[in-house]
Amino acid sequence: MPRLWNQTIEAHRRDVREAILDTTWALVTEQGLLSVTMSEIAQEAGIGRATLYKYFPDVETILSAWHERHVAAHLSHLTELRDQDVDPGVRLESVLQAYARICHHRERHGTEELGALLHGGEQVARSQQELLDLFGELLTEVAATGDLRDDVAPDELAIFCVHALSAAGRLPSEAAVRRLVAVTLAALRAPR
Repeated sequence: MPRLWNQTIEAHRRDVREAILDTTWALVTEQGLLSVTMSEIAQEAGIGRATLYKYFPDVETILSAWHERHVAAHLSHLTELRDQDVDPGVRLESVLQAYARICHHRERHGTEELGALLHGGEQVARSQQELLDLFGELLTEVAATGDLRDDVAPDELAIFCVHALSAAGRLPSEAAVRRLVAVTLAALRAPR
């Protein structure tokens, strides 16, 4: 097959896969995890059931793929903020704010059974390690400027940041999230 034809087929497959992921997520958030069927997903996505089953065996697998894509987008965004060409302290604040907002919005996406399905497994463990590495690298850069407390290793502070900011999921407002980030930053700063 010509290369252009292969690229067109791959683009079509990508588009179908994305449509399946987006449709499933919309249906699950609207109706609940246990109410959505493969037939309904196929119908809403505008594809046949046989086509849907070529991509995914069940609703849970679709949701896992959706979650993997979602987490990858968050990590990509945090990486972009970390890699900006500005002072490490400014980058740290940007990353902390963005991660806290992610945690704040994450709690609004569904039921406990959906959370249990999406937040378990090997992929989540890898993503969690990527997040810790991202924070650890950035905190090491801040430490080199002398603006980070030196009585705790940057890798340990990375764990602190991830766990402290996960509390943003329980906060009632964006203002409360900003206050949590301010408290976290204060805990990270070198004593004056």
